[in-house]
Amino acid sequence: MPGKKRTRNILLIGLGGIVIGFILFIFFHSVMVKTSTSEYCMSCHIHEEADAAWKKSVHYNSKSGTVTDCAACHLPPEEEGVLKYMMAKAKMGAKDFWAYWTKDKEELDFAKMGELEHAVKTVYNSSCEKCHVNLFPEGMSDDGVTAHLYYEENAKKLNLQCISCHLDAGHYNPNYKHTKMTEAVEVNSGVVYDSAATVTRFENFTETVPGTGASINMVAVPGGEFTIGSSEKEPFHKKDEGPQKNVKISRFFMSEVEVTWNQYWAFYNETMSEGRTPPEKVYANNSRPDVDAVSGPTPPFGFPDQGWGMGSRPAITMTHYAAETFCQWLSLKTGKKYRLPTEAEWEYAARGGTSTPYFFEGNPKKFSNEGLWNRIFGSDTAMIARYVVYSEDSDGKTAEPEKIGANPFGLKNMLGNVLEYCSDWYQEDAYSKLKDGELDPKGPSEGSEYVVRGGSYASDAADVRCSSRGHTENEAWLRTDPQNPKSIWWYSDIKGIGFRIVCEVPEGID
Repeated sequence: MPGKKRTRNILLIGLGGIVIGFILFIFFHSVMVKTSTSEYCMSCHIHEEADAAWKKSVHYNSKSGTVTDCAACHLPPEEEGVLKYMMAKAKMGAKDFWAYWTKDKEELDFAKMGELEHAVKTVYNSSCEKCHVNLFPEGMSDDGVTAHLYYEENAKKLNLQCISCHLDAGHYNPNYKHTKMTEAVEVNSGVVYDSAATVTRFENFTETVPGTGASINMVAVPGGEFTIGSSEKEPFHKKDEGPQKNVKISRFFMSEVEVTWNQYWAFYNETMSEGRTPPEKVYANNSRPDVDAVSGPTPPFGFPDQGWGMGSRPAITMTHYAAETFCQWLSLKTGKKYRLPTEAEWEYAARGGTSTPYFFEGNPKKFSNEGLWNRIFGSDTAMIARYVVYSEDSDGKTAEPEKIGANPFGLKNMLGNVLEYCSDWYQEDAYSKLKDGELDPKGPSEGSEYVVRGGSYASDAADVRCSSRGHTENEAWLRTDPQNPKSIWWYSDIKGIGFRIVCEVPEGID
């Protein structure tokens, strides 16, 4: 009898556990369902702009009438596992709850939150694939089929995400255009120049490009001697910034700001290639010594200004080859010698006669957001924000040149805003091969990537120092380009890249 009683008690306890477990499951499941509705999500959101943009998107105003809720995009599919789903939900909920009680919504950068860099951290690609099983619906364009085929073949290998191309699907952005440019870009300057500028003295001048409305302010940069690179004592010094060498630079003219969209579209409109011109044909034409007209860019996929605006903003996303071709075109149009700056010319111009980390006063450690103290309490932006468009003062996009002040040479945006191409091949130990007193060094004779300088709107203060070096990442920057061969004109996976130009001083100029 005692054995039977014990067995009965075990069965009762087991049954009770099952009942309690079932009740708890029903309770937590109902809580999970209730707290995953769009209405619940919006109840503690403090970014009403995102909610309003969602209701204007194709995920809300779909042709079928089906409304995609918040959880469908911002949580992984439950099929991937309840634990993963709950962990993601807890993380997302805690983040929103913390923001609701501690953040001042007036201080939040909603525009920056809508950019791809932030979106990829809050959207699950597997959720996109769950809803969009058929990637080749009826009526899809040929370009769309090409892009989706590329996605299917390379998604896992290249870690491609749907949102990289469909950023406006979940939250409407009127400036985002997911289509291919097919025509020239209209630029209304109100004037068409019939001749290039005449330069008779070594002083600032405005270049006028014949047959277009484009003009470029050129600054006379005097020659001199400076120390390239940074010492090991400079905050955030990197190995490729040394060893320091004293070099001499001849005088030259440099554009006051990066090449703008108004200027770049003048080049594009006059030289754009028909359809998909094979790279070998372009290279062959543009490399001829007797060339009198260059082959320019083919139309890009999407609008490369990212919806930020054109006009005087810096032109972005073009390749190094495209920047060089712009210089070739400008030289032919004006009769002067235009080119990209060498790395030594670039740093000399950026410093403007100074030898400190920036051309203005300030310690990089105070400006940077890398230290724990500054991450918690904020960095000191008062001085640097006067001269630099960088991560703490950029709204997540490029800015017009009038936003900031010039350096001692009269050049703007040398630091921040967009990375700028140099003509030099990149090598980590390039400075070790320089000689003290060398005149106009031109860097390595060969390489696989080019030097980029100055940092961008997305860079920390540590990476917009005058000596900070970077380089192109050609393969990574073309990761999502579905074309075969990939574009030689436009990058698909970097936004903060542009260039400024140098004009060599004509002979006989005082």
